[in-house]
Amino acid sequence: MAGPVKDREAFQRLSFLYQAAHCVPAQDPENQPLARFYCHTERTIAKRLVLRRDPAVKRSLCRGCSSLLVPGLTCTQRQRRRKGLRWTVQTCLTCQRSQRFLNDPRHLLWGDRPEAQLGSLTDLKATQAPPSTALPVPVDLPEEKVQPLSPLEVMDAPSLPRK
Repeated sequence: MAGPVKDREAFQRLSFLYQAAHCVPAQDPENQPLARFYCHTERTIAKRLVLRRDPAVKRSLCRGCSSLLVPGLTCTQRQRRRKGLRWTVQTCLTCQRSQRFLNDPRHLLWGDRPEAQLGSLTDLKATQAPPSTALPVPVDLPEEKVQPLSPLEVMDAPSLPRK
């Protein structure tokens, strides 16, 4: 469970514009300028408010003309192999701009990794022992005469003179 989200209304507005841009081609495929307007507005609001958008949302919009990239309708997708790596190449049919994405089945986005999740950070901190606040044991003293100090005694201990 995530905590309170900053700019919740802005994210709701971005979500509405993105969903509206998806609904326009479904109802009227010839009305591409309206879908492009919704996508451009969504992108402008996100930039102005400095909001991080999901990578899937960013990949589904053309960076050149802000058109919604729907394979077969507004863009073409091709699979390419080069130097042993697999790539997906998306080409916008409006402005002919292409984007390449690496196809690595083992690759995980940072947001999908377990260490990126906020809940797992608290779990990691709970399993780790807190650092010791005791003072180090001097090497030249025998062990039986040295007793570790409690944290309260460390706070009350006089500071050593500085040279």
